[in-house]
Amino acid sequence: MSFLTKISQLFSKNNSNQRLGIAFQHQGVSLCSIPQQKSDHVVDEKTEAKVIFEHEKANSANFPRAIQALHNKSDLEGNACLVLNEAQSQIVQIDKPSLPDAEMNSALKWQIKDLVSISPNNMVLDYYDAPILAGGKEKINVVCASLDELKKLVEATEQGAVKVNAITTQEFAFANLLAPKSDANLLVCQQPNEEIVLLIVKQNKIFFQRRLRGFSQIGNKSAEELSFSVIDDIGLEIQRSTDYFERQLKQAPIKEIKVLLPIKLENLFIEKLAENSIVPVSLLELPQPYHQHREYAAAIGASLDNVPYDKEAEVLAGVNL
Repeated sequence: MSFLTKISQLFSKNNSNQRLGIAFQHQGVSLCSIPQQKSDHVVDEKTEAKVIFEHEKANSANFPRAIQALHNKSDLEGNACLVLNEAQSQIVQIDKPSLPDAEMNSALKWQIKDLVSISPNNMVLDYYDAPILAGGKEKINVVCASLDELKKLVEATEQGAVKVNAITTQEFAFANLLAPKSDANLLVCQQPNEEIVLLIVKQNKIFFQRRLRGFSQIGNKSAEELSFSVIDDIGLEIQRSTDYFERQLKQAPIKEIKVLLPIKLENLFIEKLAENSIVPVSLLELPQPYHQHREYAAAIGASLDNVPYDKEAEVLAGVNL
């Protein structure tokens, strides 16, 4: 297993070499269709012709219509991974029940029913292990979504030679862009008009995730506004996150900060953030030749092959149908 959990037990497999990432955002749907590859590989130049990047403006009620428009624009094929936005999924942390894995998902629906707004009868969920605090109980993070909504999205997506084989969230799509590292990295990620996401990733495992409210329009800020207020505020949240990671989770300090903000002043943001950081701050690079499509980062992360890693570090993500 890996960041993008496969759900092939209900979805038929597709032999196409194309991989599709479809990311749902508050103001539209982004599509990335690229040849199969891993996050740390450069694509074969011979396969570059079958590359598609498209975006359709839409609100959540019109997502199926937006997917249809993407089908109409391009001759799509391949295995697709859907990336849910924060409004489409909910996550809660609970004590891990003492149950066999085969019984876990069905039991969790009823255990979290009072913690989320989705009815157990309309709930699709999966879970992944949460880092254990020193002397604390074993906990899990449960991710759930509406079955009715997912059915509509899958039905709209599965046309012609397109098959859905995975569903995930933005956090795991972003994390899948980071090549495997034994040291902890903090990621500062955003997609256009979305809130900023902070992630701490170590050995392909998400140890910490948090959304920073109030920064969805960071792309409209001037250099002066970034330099004297916005970066200071984000820097403070980064410090709080690293303090929790090191002191509460008893982890070694992060080694690097990686930034993925599809804004014109991204390099200035990195420069100013580095001035107040004791660890290196650099760009979170996207796989070439797609490195210029930073506004499609979540879709790209979802379209990459799973990055293999040791089974002991396994993290379950996505939603098993």
